[in-house]
Amino acid sequence: MQKINEIEDLIKLISKLPGLGPKSAKRIVLKLINNRDELIKPMINSLASVYKNITRCNSCGTLKSLAHGCLNCQNSSGKFSKICVVEDISDQWSIENSNIFQGYFHILGGTLSSVGQRKEDLLINALVERVNKEKIDEVILATSATVEGQTTAFYIQNSLRNSRVKVTKLAQGLPIGGEIESLDDGTLFSAFKNRSKLSSNSN
Repeated sequence: MQKINEIEDLIKLISKLPGLGPKSAKRIVLKLINNRDELIKPMINSLASVYKNITRCNSCGTLKSLAHGCLNCQNSSGKFSKICVVEDISDQWSIENSNIFQGYFHILGGTLSSVGQRKEDLLINALVERVNKEKIDEVILATSATVEGQTTAFYIQNSLRNSRVKVTKLAQGLPIGGEIESLDDGTLFSAFKNRSKLSSNSN
């Protein structure tokens, strides 16, 4: 393969995306080059727009447009009494697409055990503030059934111990080590339907 610096740099960048390796990245780059007017031009504009206008909400953690604000926080279809806590945006999208849950979302942006992840970045304090401010009745912990996910769920439960709110977690249907994003609708439905209340522990 002819070594062209611009192409090599683009392949390296694309290969960093989830599920893509060097071979897939090469195919994508060739597709882009061969369709530069149909793909590269509009992609440049879209990426520039996303970079400039899309950011993370400091209150709920989801993505928001600087022009329109956070739709999750401004949800006007009804005043909900539940907040579903997930690790990533992809988890929120999976649950939304299943139409299982009707309520607010709170996106942590990772877990406590994630490499380089700070507690402040997970917006746990912001979650406590939302619970108290928005008069939430139930917080559903939809973290993954991994050691990191369960450790984070326990920390959140402990952070909410002084709030008068029911804290539940996803139960049956969520396999050990499973991640929310990879679950099918039936498994998600079972996990939500059979969620269990977490007992408070002051110790």
